[in-house]
Amino acid sequence: MFVDIAKIKIKAGDGGRGAVSFRREKYVAAGGPDGGDGGRGGNIVFQVDSNLSTLADFRYKRSYKAKNGEPGQGGRKNGKSAEDLIIKVPRGTVIREVESGAVMSDMSDDEPFIAAKGGRGGWGNTHFSTPTRQVPRFAKDGTPGEEWDVTLELKLLADVGLLGFPNVGKSTFISVVSEAKPIIADYHFTTITPVLGVVDLGDGNSFVIADIPGLIEGASDGVGLGHEFLRHVERCRMLVHILDAAGSEGRDPIEDFEAINRELRKFNEELASRPQIVVANKIDLAEDGQVERLRKYIEDKGYEFMTMCAPIAEGTKEVINEVWKRLADLPPVKRYETEKIPATFFEKKKDDGFTIRVEDGVYFVDAPWLLKILARTDLDDYESLQYFERVLQSSGIIAALVEKGIQEGDTVSIYDLEFDFVY
Repeated sequence: MFVDIAKIKIKAGDGGRGAVSFRREKYVAAGGPDGGDGGRGGNIVFQVDSNLSTLADFRYKRSYKAKNGEPGQGGRKNGKSAEDLIIKVPRGTVIREVESGAVMSDMSDDEPFIAAKGGRGGWGNTHFSTPTRQVPRFAKDGTPGEEWDVTLELKLLADVGLLGFPNVGKSTFISVVSEAKPIIADYHFTTITPVLGVVDLGDGNSFVIADIPGLIEGASDGVGLGHEFLRHVERCRMLVHILDAAGSEGRDPIEDFEAINRELRKFNEELASRPQIVVANKIDLAEDGQVERLRKYIEDKGYEFMTMCAPIAEGTKEVINEVWKRLADLPPVKRYETEKIPATFFEKKKDDGFTIRVEDGVYFVDAPWLLKILARTDLDDYESLQYFERVLQSSGIIAALVEKGIQEGDTVSIYDLEFDFVY
């Protein structure tokens, strides 16, 4: 079954806790602290697998969690970091954060993408030894791994998208000009999954063409199969619109042409503006005057008009040569730019709460939602730092610290950030 959209939850591993340990050796009067740091949690990494062509693997497994880092040990032994969890997806998969809708990555090349970073290991008590605190009996927990709800959306990587109503000859055309072998029959909706074909022109020149399941009127509103597959023409550099010149299905090809372009405009104005060649198929079945009537209408609209009879490959070579000539002047296949999730987005998570514990005069704040804001805060930038301080105020963390008895100059520890409290 072809699946081109899926929603999953990903959770990177938490960092291991630092160790509280003291050196104990015979004849050593004061060994001091020697607790090691915790190991890093495993990342969640997406990797393109060219052997995959669908997101069907995500239909049943909806949650992915990497392993946590191991805790530190005595003798300054750091905990072992966890292995990354690799999730394989088809080429062309766009990863979005569910709530904000921001594009996290476009998996169109072989570069792996770290979608959720594993938590850093907590410091062992070795790090907390000072002239006034020579026996620190505490260590830091590891930071939580990042956690996201993401949508995976497969958008095929094709140079050319074939448009047309059901049974106009798109599958026949792609089977003639490429090695693709779609199922071809004389009834509607033979093609129920997108089909990619590589058109080889020799001398190392080629391009990818996509046979999109037949659109019908109302497709952009969810009618028929079109709504599910319109996303697969979004990347195409140009479109080839195939019409049944003979109207053998009892439809007027001019009305078909207008109906499908209306669906494109409703779905995506940018997509509707892509270069489009109109090809009249089944010319062997057309009556006198049908082709010329269609030609005049299409050319008056400003489109290039060509003819073919796909089953016997008449005119198909000319269509392919014209497409190749057009592609030479067009920009590459569309890539979706990564969008930064603003720090303000994570303020919604303040209701998840926080905890504060005090050990040896250090105030430790634990708030997983705050970690994401901290990661996106430039502490060297005054405005960014002011924003972070406002978050601490509005979330009630400052008030809670005061209630715990914190004094000016006491140390506050928020994951990897430590600062002296000033009220």
